[in-house]
Amino acid sequence: MQRLLRDFKIMLLANLWLIPVLAVLVGALFYFVAPPPPMHARLATGGPTGGYHAFGLKLKEELARQGFELELVRSKGSLDNLAKLERGDVEIALVQSGQELTLEAHKRDALHGLGVMYQEPLWLFKRKGIVIDSMADLLPLRVAIGAPDSGTRSVSEALLAANQISPERYPGQWQPISASPAASALLAGELDAGFFLGPAESAVVQRLAASPELDLVSLRRSAAYRARLPYLTKLAVGEGVLNLASNSPAQDILTLAPVATLVANDEFHPSLTPLILEAAREVMKGGTLLDPPGTYPAAKPQTLAPLREAEYYYEKGLPILQRYVPFRIASLADRYIILLIPLIVIMIPLSKAVGPIYRWRIRARIYRWYKHLREIERKLDGDTPPDQLAAEIDNLEQLEQRLVRVEVPLSYSNELYDLHVHLRYVIERLQALQRRQAAGERLG
Repeated sequence: MQRLLRDFKIMLLANLWLIPVLAVLVGALFYFVAPPPPMHARLATGGPTGGYHAFGLKLKEELARQGFELELVRSKGSLDNLAKLERGDVEIALVQSGQELTLEAHKRDALHGLGVMYQEPLWLFKRKGIVIDSMADLLPLRVAIGAPDSGTRSVSEALLAANQISPERYPGQWQPISASPAASALLAGELDAGFFLGPAESAVVQRLAASPELDLVSLRRSAAYRARLPYLTKLAVGEGVLNLASNSPAQDILTLAPVATLVANDEFHPSLTPLILEAAREVMKGGTLLDPPGTYPAAKPQTLAPLREAEYYYEKGLPILQRYVPFRIASLADRYIILLIPLIVIMIPLSKAVGPIYRWRIRARIYRWYKHLREIERKLDGDTPPDQLAAEIDNLEQLEQRLVRVEVPLSYSNELYDLHVHLRYVIERLQALQRRQAAGERLG
C-alpha cells in the first residue's frame, strides 16, 4: 500500500506541469464565455387598472418562481411604452399591435417581437335607448375616445379615420380621458358612449358589463375595418359572454381586437426569451372568456422581426436543458457546453502527450547521471593525476549514496538499478586505474 501511495505521489509530482496548462485553458474558457443572463428585467405595462398591468402582475408572480425579478414600470399606455423602449427605460414592454407602425423604420429595426400575449378587444359601450349604427352617429353625442397616447385612443381614431372623421371634426363634447374615469362618467350619465380597450376580464369592462343601463354596440362592418386596418382582428362575442347576470351583450355582436404584443429592445438579453415566454404560457394556459386554453402566447400576428430565440420557442418549445433543470443552471450550462467543445479538442492531443512526457520526466531522473559518467570515462586515463583520480572516485561514491534517495515508480526500478550497476562499474574501473598507478610508482 505504501509503495502504491509513493508511486502515486511520484506521478503527481511528475505531472505538475499540467496545472498551469489547465489553468490557462480554464481561464480562457471563463474569459471568452458570454456572461450569464441577468435575473432582472423591466417591463413597461400601463395604468394600475389596465389589462397590461394585470397581466404584468401575473407574469411577475410566475417568474418569481424561477428566482427572476420582473420590475413593472407603469406608463400612460402603449405609445408611452414604445417611447420607454426607445429611451432604454425598460428592456421589454407590452405594446398594442399597430402602434409600432407609428415609428420610423430605423427605430422599428431596433425593436424585436417576442410574440402575442392575448387579444385586446375594443368595446363601444353606450347608454340604453341611444341608437348607434355607424361612427357618424357618435358626432352629436358625448363620447369618451381614450386618453392621448393610449391604445384606446389609437384604435378609436383609426376607426373614425376609416369613416373619414378626422380629429378636426371631433365635437367639443368628446372626452379624451382614460378608461377608469370614462367608465365612472358613463355610469353616472355624464357621457352617452365610450370606447374601451382591454380583455373581457378586465375590471373596467366587467364593471360596465354589469350595469343594466348600458349596452354594447356591434361593429357590424368589422370585415371592412379589417381590410383597411390589417393589425386588427375580427372577433365574435356571444350573448351573455361578458356578464350572464346582466346578459351582456344582449345579443351576439362583432367587434375588433388588436393584440397585446411583447416587444424587446437591444438591451434585452435574448437568453431570457424562453423563460419569459414559458411564464406567459403558464399565465395564459387556462385561456380567457374569449380565447381558448393554450392559444397564447403565439408567434403571430406581429409586424416586428422576431428574436431567433422566440422563433425556436414557438417551433420546438423550451431548450432541452430548461425542460429538466432551473433556468439559471440551464443557461450557464448552455453557454459553457459550447465553449467546452474547443476545450475538449485541445485536451485530446494534450492527454495523448501526458504519457510520453511522464515517461520522459521519470527517465530524466535516471539518464541525466549517464552524462556525468561518460565525461569521467573520456577525461580520465593513466596520465590522470592521483589526487584528481581519488577526488573523482570520492564524488562517484557520494553520487552512489545520493542515488539511493532517488524515487521512481516500481515499473522504472530496473532502469534505476541499471544505473547503480553502471556507476559501480565506473567506480571499479577508476579504482583499478588507481591501483595500477600505485603499482607503477612502487616499481619506479
